Amino acid sequence: MITFISEEIIQTQKEYMKHVRLLNADKKRTAVVVTYGCAQNETDSDKLYAMLFEMGYEKGTDEKGADLVIYNTCSVRENAEVKVYGKVGTLKAKKKKNPDMVIGVCGCLMQQPHASERIRKTFPFVDMVFGTHVIHQFPEMLYHVLTERERVMQVESVDGVIAEGVPVVYDKWYKASIPIMYGCNNFCTYCVVPYTRGRERSRKSKDILAEINALVKKGLKEVTLLGQNVNSYGKDLEDDLDFSDLLSEICKIEEIKRVRFVTSHPKDLTDKLIGVMKDNKKICNSLHLPFQAGNNRVLKEMNRRYTREDYLTLVEKIRAAVPDIALTSDVIVGFPGETEEEFYDTLSLIKKVRFDNLFTFIYSPRKDTKAALMDDPRTYEEKLKNFNELLAVQTEICREANEAYLNNVYEIIDEGLSKNNPKMRQGRTTTNKVINYKAAREVQEGDFVMVKVTEVMSWSLVGEQVE
Repeated sequence: MITFISEEIIQTQKEYMKHVRLLNADKKRTAVVVTYGCAQNETDSDKLYAMLFEMGYEKGTDEKGADLVIYNTCSVRENAEVKVYGKVGTLKAKKKKNPDMVIGVCGCLMQQPHASERIRKTFPFVDMVFGTHVIHQFPEMLYHVLTERERVMQVESVDGVIAEGVPVVYDKWYKASIPIMYGCNNFCTYCVVPYTRGRERSRKSKDILAEINALVKKGLKEVTLLGQNVNSYGKDLEDDLDFSDLLSEICKIEEIKRVRFVTSHPKDLTDKLIGVMKDNKKICNSLHLPFQAGNNRVLKEMNRRYTREDYLTLVEKIRAAVPDIALTSDVIVGFPGETEEEFYDTLSLIKKVRFDNLFTFIYSPRKDTKAALMDDPRTYEEKLKNFNELLAVQTEICREANEAYLNNVYEIIDEGLSKNNPKMRQGRTTTNKVINYKAAREVQEGDFVMVKVTEVMSWSLVGEQVE
């Protein structure tokens, strides 16, 4: 059952924002939110920043120089967890010199008892520890820290909530990532998301459309819809839209020129959705469709609830409907018990599908998941060997896929200066390919630009603007 946070509670938080702003009235305060993990975490950080701005804070440049620092954590892989502990530890000396500094740790990792308890015991200088379900209460928590100088910990385990009306700020006025649902019901054996984000819960379509329309008034052109499994959208709502219908409604908004979505679970991607993608050109011809493993025994152990054959049949359907689609995916190497032969089943699937890009990971055991209790006889060195072999194969496939773009012209939305070369600008095609290009005239961020591809690399394209 979905718990919708009442308007009264949201209004109370807005009052706390005013109180904090008054506390900061005679000072210039800076805040930094450091984000780890997925796009959902990034949107949570956007909300934290928006509330901080309302409370009189300015965005700082780095953690050590800020008056307030929040680490928004990820629990999906061990490396991210270890990195957070290290980062928090570096602030101990800074906090000792400046006792008024506020340090917070939030996000998915804090929903795991072992992690929040470690922060509580090992890092007593951390002022705020809170989970994914209480972000809307951030102003109240901060107010108590500032006025009472007492530690706040809110990491209760719940199925999850939906809080509408929480401020949010976006870095780019012309594009935005908007959550349409939260949580997950799939319980893949390697994944902690259902435990840290709660069960699936969908926002009401009227609230999603209202948010998009409000952003359209500010110039929004491209929207990315977010969910752990967007294909399940609406299943928990009565008399509302399903995901395919929601997509269709968003595409009716004239000012919206591009629509993207992530992530799709293969078991829930319907023929109806494929039909909507085929019929509506506003929906970008790129699809992220995680397969995770190419062997049926491993897929069953992962609790993915589809087979290798099911996945390949789905890919055929999608490519028949949208021939120029760019497919990307996630894959785990070295799942507990995966043999050398089973790894090569994964490699053969990659060679058969020929993904435009892959997000590849060596299996990382996560506490509280079933996979963490499975026998895992293969060594890390064996898994790393397989990982590197897979990466080499995919790198070649990526470059060959990009070769098809050479000398062709594509429309992109300019995203500003290139991250790799400040003399060039960059943007993305509808297939989500990054093009670093030389502008022929003055271009502003958010402009639609026609670019001819003049050079191909494994992970990006190079081009020049054409009239």
